[in-house]
Amino acid sequence: MDLSRVEMVIGPEAVQKLNDATVAVIGLGGVGSYVAEALCRSGIGSFIIMDNDTVEPSNINRQLPALTSTIGRFKADIMAARMRDINPLCQIKVVKEFYKPGSFEQLFLNDKPDFIADAIDSTESKADLLKEAYRHGVPVISAMGTGNKLHPELLEIADISKTSVCPLARSMRKRLRDAGITQGITVVYSHEEPQHAVAANVPGSMVFVPACAGLMMASYIVQKIIAKQD
Repeated sequence: MDLSRVEMVIGPEAVQKLNDATVAVIGLGGVGSYVAEALCRSGIGSFIIMDNDTVEPSNINRQLPALTSTIGRFKADIMAARMRDINPLCQIKVVKEFYKPGSFEQLFLNDKPDFIADAIDSTESKADLLKEAYRHGVPVISAMGTGNKLHPELLEIADISKTSVCPLARSMRKRLRDAGITQGITVVYSHEEPQHAVAANVPGSMVFVPACAGLMMASYIVQKIIAKQD
């Protein structure tokens, strides 16, 4: 993979740090697929990608693996093939499972990542992943709610303790607080009030909000990895 344009910005030593790093991306939907692809294009050398979902027609408006030609296929398989096509030298461990509470140590026992990107939809699973990453000292950045949002410019990166408005962030604050964690978890969240033009039982979505959240997460991870002291 030609990373000459990346090297112009961050230098050869930083490019080597990215190549030596392993990042786990948990959830490969509207946010996670953009995290994974942006990190791959930035030169991250090894990945653990995890998602048990298959592509549905309703995914096409916002998810990278979702095309009319990929309906019914596993998102993890599609993203792995796409990432290997971008960088044939990157190492990818594909886990076609749903992250369940209690599975952290089994998942990362032999493959401890340098960073975790959390793009899980389930509040129970998300809370468990964040608690376990915190307890095991694995750096993590987590996506809060991007559904029913229209303005990507209202996204920001903050400690979980500094979040407001976002219902998912509020739920995470409570669950983490119940576990004795009040700060130290970095998140991407929006302080935009939810948009509800049409009532529905599932969140609506516009591609640019989850996509921008994913790109912001990838940028944060890259900057933290290259700033890390050897």
